[in-house]
Amino acid sequence: MNQILEHKPIRYAVLSVLVLLSVFLLVSAWQSAFGHSQFEPINAITVEGTGEVNTVPDVARITFTVSEAAASVKVAQDLATKKTDAALASIKKLDVDDKDVKTLGYNVSPKYEYNQPCPPGMACAQMVTGTPRIVGYDVSQTVQVTVRDTAKASDVLAGLATAGVQNISGPEFSVDDEDAARADARGKAIEEARAKAKLLAKQLGVHLGKVVSYSEGGNYPGPMMYSTVAKGGMMDASREQAPSLPTGENKTSVSVSVTYEIR
Repeated sequence: MNQILEHKPIRYAVLSVLVLLSVFLLVSAWQSAFGHSQFEPINAITVEGTGEVNTVPDVARITFTVSEAAASVKVAQDLATKKTDAALASIKKLDVDDKDVKTLGYNVSPKYEYNQPCPPGMACAQMVTGTPRIVGYDVSQTVQVTVRDTAKASDVLAGLATAGVQNISGPEFSVDDEDAARADARGKAIEEARAKAKLLAKQLGVHLGKVVSYSEGGNYPGPMMYSTVAKGGMMDASREQAPSLPTGENKTSVSVSVTYEIR
């Protein structure tokens, strides 16, 4: 045997056979592990499905900002704190949990006054400079309130108006557990796609196999906002009647594309 292998042509031929055998075993192992060679086309069909669910909003989010100005930071802060405390007290009376009331921002900024240039042809009593000077301070606090009983949203707005709050945004009506709504819509979309795949397989005279690919898209509902701004762009603080705020429904839509192997 060794004498035969000493001949170069025979040795090269044996080596080539061993290489081909190694490649064959590698391809066989790949097919055994993954079911298909990467070069082997897969017989498959692709179907689409859409699912929709309608949900009634169960939370309302209201954001308000209290702004006060004064000659000193302390006075401006005291004025803003007094009005904010009155607003929070009105919310507390409606049994809104403390965890659902949070400050989004607190800002203190100086107010500047700039000297005007001397008008042409007029004598100015003193030198005019472009250096600004501080004439006061603005203090603002922004608070977000999550109302879990949507029927109380209008009462929250009325209470804020009575407390003198003039910058209010919302309410934004939404579903607290949006993932659950998307899951329901997704389930309906997948069921529709599966029914289409079964019908198509029957018409083609083939059998459905496993799912080989999946993709998802859809339109998810955003919050529904209602304006609460009155005349002059401000809430009327003397108004006692709570506004009417219908919540309506939110629609969640999910579309899927599913590819099935066929045999």
